[in-house]
Amino acid sequence: MNTKKLLLLVFAALTIYSCSEDFVDDPAPVDGISESLVFSNRSMVDAFLAGMGRRIRAQFTTHDSNGINAMYYARNVKGNDIIQRRTWFLYDYDNDNREPNYRRPTFTWQFSYLMINQANIAIKGINESDLGQGDKNETLAQAHTIRAFWYFQLALEFCPAYSQTNPSTTDAPPVYTEPVTEGGPMSDLQTMYDLIISDLETAASIASVSRIDKSYYNKNVIHGLLARVYLTTEEYGKAASNAAAARVGYPLNAAQYRNGFSDMSASEWIWAAPQRSDQSNYYWGPPHAHADHYVTSYQGTFFNTEFTALFSSSDYRNIFVNGYRVPDSDYRSRITRKFTFSFSSDHSLMRSPEMMLIEAEGLARTGDEAGARALLEELQRNRIIGFQPSGATGSALIEEILVERRKELYAEPPAVEWFDAKRLGRGITRTGNHRVKGNASLAPNDKRFYLKVPLREIDANPNITSAVNDNR
Repeated sequence: MNTKKLLLLVFAALTIYSCSEDFVDDPAPVDGISESLVFSNRSMVDAFLAGMGRRIRAQFTTHDSNGINAMYYARNVKGNDIIQRRTWFLYDYDNDNREPNYRRPTFTWQFSYLMINQANIAIKGINESDLGQGDKNETLAQAHTIRAFWYFQLALEFCPAYSQTNPSTTDAPPVYTEPVTEGGPMSDLQTMYDLIISDLETAASIASVSRIDKSYYNKNVIHGLLARVYLTTEEYGKAASNAAAARVGYPLNAAQYRNGFSDMSASEWIWAAPQRSDQSNYYWGPPHAHADHYVTSYQGTFFNTEFTALFSSSDYRNIFVNGYRVPDSDYRSRITRKFTFSFSSDHSLMRSPEMMLIEAEGLARTGDEAGARALLEELQRNRIIGFQPSGATGSALIEEILVERRKELYAEPPAVEWFDAKRLGRGITRTGNHRVKGNASLAPNDKRFYLKVPLREIDANPNITSAVNDNR
């Protein structure tokens, strides 16, 4: 058997059986579960979806390639606000981890398609099952959201920004809507976004608000993902309305900002990756395992003094300290108490303040500056004692919203500094006390905002050749 066919067969086998290790809490090994059994009743389908949910936070290959946390954190350390020590994610911090034989492109491509193919298996199995329509709707909403989420990650990671290119003529990774065992040709960015939006809009129309716990997708999470996608495609009215729907029922609570970001019961958390000490990410889960310097962890993450200076002394979020007692010019001079690392620390994947700020930006860009300011100031008053509004208008108001996103969401998903710079066609210039500056700065629309197609895919897929990386 040649290498291409072998890799494709391994890929196919992984998509069918990989969640078997997570199918039940019992740690005993399981060889595999047939599709007919998985889709025979609602509880089995829920277990299959739970396994997919667990998979997003499990180690895939190494410490910096371990699920969605690794993707988000790799983006976080590419910016100007965060400084990474020479430990895991150091090549991402250097903005030098995109070549086709490097780990970042290989992991991101393989892991995303693993999840997509599992979602396709679920969609097919649920549609062909004997489940009642209500059960079908609730489980299909989960599966369509999973597929859309991972295609969105591929679009962000392997393509130029949607708003900065012609999406109809821009190469994008292959699109599959059925389970596959053979690789297909590259698609285009518009086709990929059309599927992402179609999947999420379909899911939003059939999903329930109720769910087993915050690790599952419900209407709020789906609207939140739509808000992120529409922000990317610059459909700002839709971004605002979906963000408003996403945050219903998830009120602000400033005091929770200082509780270590480790408990998904927090009122602001819309979507989360739960942890248990017996099923933990252990040291594989940034930001906690990197940003907490007060426990045995990597202690690898520091902060730009120019970024920390944006926080007033009366801001609840100003929990930066000079824990190493070094000069401000030293890259180690600022650490944060935001994240508490333990083997049972939950990870936030979406919070209501992000949605408030997406809604504010959407309103500002569609002419409702009063509504935008009201939302921005509501968040600022909740976070800052004695807050005084700026009264900004026009482009200054939008810039204030973007800065507030960085302040509120630093080191969290969805890595807003990188995300915003990419979608808006801006660069990221390294300043302040960074350990690595000049060569790691990103010009507007820099090609280093996206990755090259991995060599393993080129070797395994007869429909994609090495020419795909020409001029990338």
